[in-house]
Amino acid sequence: MTGLIDFYVNHPFWLWLSAAAVFLAIEVGTGTGWLLWPAASAAAVGVVALLLPTNLPVEIALFAVLTIASTYFARRFLRPALAGPDPDLNDPTLRLLGRPAEVVTAFENGRGRVFVDGKEWAAQTEGEAEGETAPETGTRVSVVGVHGAVLTVR
Repeated sequence: MTGLIDFYVNHPFWLWLSAAAVFLAIEVGTGTGWLLWPAASAAAVGVVALLLPTNLPVEIALFAVLTIASTYFARRFLRPALAGPDPDLNDPTLRLLGRPAEVVTAFENGRGRVFVDGKEWAAQTEGEAEGETAPETGTRVSVVGVHGAVLTVR
């Protein structure tokens, strides 16, 4: 144990850098985002320990303050800024929006079937304008909405 204490006294930078690497490795394994900020804070404290002569209580206090502040600001400001317009990109039906489709069953009363991305789907028209004819078999349409297992096409 005295060897570790001697190492810390002589090289606090490497100890903080090791702590940052451990936090970062755990973060990569979990992917939660919670340990990213302690890892960055430990690295920052390591740089401070390298440049300024400080003692352990000051470094621990600095680490705590940096961790709390960076986690708060990241959760408060960074997460909303990174959030995209689509909250669930893993929903396969939402990925159909904007995709071209081919009518496989002619539309009657606004309902028919379309073929898109290798699958046949029940579909309804978006709303027929006056004088507009229903899509016939073989015509190309575009997916503009998804409601359960029914696509809305135009």
